[in-house]
Amino acid sequence: MQHIDLNNKTILVTGCPGFIGANLVIRLLKELNGGTVVSLDNMNDYYDPALKEYRLSLVEKAAESSPVKHIFVRGSIGDKRLVDKLFADHRFDIVVNMAAQAGVRYSIDHPDVYIESNIIGFYNLLEACRYNPVEHLIYASSSSVYGGNKKVPFSTDDKADNPVSLYAATKKSDELLAHAYSKLYNIPSTGLRFFTVYGPAGRPDMFYYSVTQKLAAGKTIQIFNYGDMRRDFTFIDDIVEGVYRVMQGAPEKRNGEDGLPIPPYAVYNIGGGRPENLLDFIRTLQEELVRAGVLPADYDFEGHRELVGMQAGDVPVTYADSEALERDFGFTPKIGIREGLRAFAEWYAGYYSSP
Repeated sequence: MQHIDLNNKTILVTGCPGFIGANLVIRLLKELNGGTVVSLDNMNDYYDPALKEYRLSLVEKAAESSPVKHIFVRGSIGDKRLVDKLFADHRFDIVVNMAAQAGVRYSIDHPDVYIESNIIGFYNLLEACRYNPVEHLIYASSSSVYGGNKKVPFSTDDKADNPVSLYAATKKSDELLAHAYSKLYNIPSTGLRFFTVYGPAGRPDMFYYSVTQKLAAGKTIQIFNYGDMRRDFTFIDDIVEGVYRVMQGAPEKRNGEDGLPIPPYAVYNIGGGRPENLLDFIRTLQEELVRAGVLPADYDFEGHRELVGMQAGDVPVTYADSEALERDFGFTPKIGIREGLRAFAEWYAGYYSSP
């Protein structure tokens, strides 16, 4: 593995001010003692753009006291001309691709935006890295690539070629494209399979957030597969810590016996390795929403929940084997759902009560 000192580098983070991208950029602005971070996002309206504007304000506030220069560019990775110009202008040392059209269920009815962002957009970045060599390309994959795998925990050594949603298929495609470009053009690349990321200022389409909004509005929530689901929920701070460490360790460039490059390519899971039963997760969330004052202590939870069947594109369990991340980077996610949901509930109470 090739160690990379992130200080005084020029770093591109796509998908900022998206959820993970914004938190990662804030971490870089706080940790590094010099260099430039360029954020790129199209600020689409897949969910309330006001939340992205809020995250962007947090990024810009962190930049005010940082020795790192921050530049925000509004645009899409699907725009090849823009991507090529950014690479030509900035000569990036490190590229972190967190931009993607997210969401399993949305992909069922809106396939075109997934192809545009997750396939064409990622291809544009790979081409830019081909012609403007970088020290390390890090990109977001997803636990969804494991599809309906029955073997748990999910290991990166497992087969992952039976996706059950278009979203999952695009993420697996990204891994295959990255492998091909790593082999052909010796581009050090690392894919990160994230497991159900949650936390303050997260995505409103994620279960914990949408449930909170519905309960706060007095609406009934639907619990899929009659509650018989388990998820490896991973708190945002753990995700950012994992990405930050991986950025500093690029797969090493080596040639094989034929004199051609052995692909400098790696894929890691980032998940807590503690799958939570969905009903237990909801119970903890409810308790923390009451504690934070989002909901009253006498709220009728039983009267606002409905157990329903499985949804298309969903899977009953996700469970990360993160041993490789621990082995190579000395890190395993550690923040439990009580601590994580408390942070979310307190943020939610403050965000939605402010004028």
